[in-house]
Amino acid sequence: MSVSAEQIAKTLAEGGVVLMPTDTVLGLAASPAHTTAVDRIYELKQRPRDKNLPIMVAGVEQIAGLGAVIPAPAVKLLNSAYVPGALTLVLALDPMRAPGWLMDRSEIAIRIPDNALLLEALRLAGPLMVTSANRSGAVTPATTDEARAQLEGTPDLTVPGKGAAPAPSTIVNCTLEPVRIERHGVVTDAEIREVLV
Repeated sequence: MSVSAEQIAKTLAEGGVVLMPTDTVLGLAASPAHTTAVDRIYELKQRPRDKNLPIMVAGVEQIAGLGAVIPAPAVKLLNSAYVPGALTLVLALDPMRAPGWLMDRSEIAIRIPDNALLLEALRLAGPLMVTSANRSGAVTPATTDEARAQLEGTPDLTVPGKGAAPAPSTIVNCTLEPVRIERHGVVTDAEIREVLV
């Protein structure tokens, strides 16, 4: 039985956690409007609380709404062939424009995924906290069944499937000059350099 974007958005709006495939590895998603749902992601993964969760958005307009500061290199990357896709950007936050749930953070890691179901859910639900669906420190599972077996508890909704890539997204820190690749992933260093020339 397939799961619709409306079902995903409804679960998230009610404070639930969703396990689902993304365009890279499997992910756990929660609405930042529900702190209990965000807390549950930490519990499911046994993730240290000092490690902030990345954010997924449906498009650039949602990034602006988060109060993110988008320097010239980030603009180039957002306009590249790798967005939507497996590219995560670390951006500084303007505290005057950031929503309340980001007030204790000075930066965010943000990504626009290349997955139709997830993008539609993001359009319906707004920006989401989304992180890989593995127990902290463990290998990312290949299927949602494997993920459920690895997690410390059960998500409220599971969208059956597999991750679409063998590696996570590439993380580029755009708060630094020059930018720095923080995690090597699907998008290669050479591809990043080519965009930033």
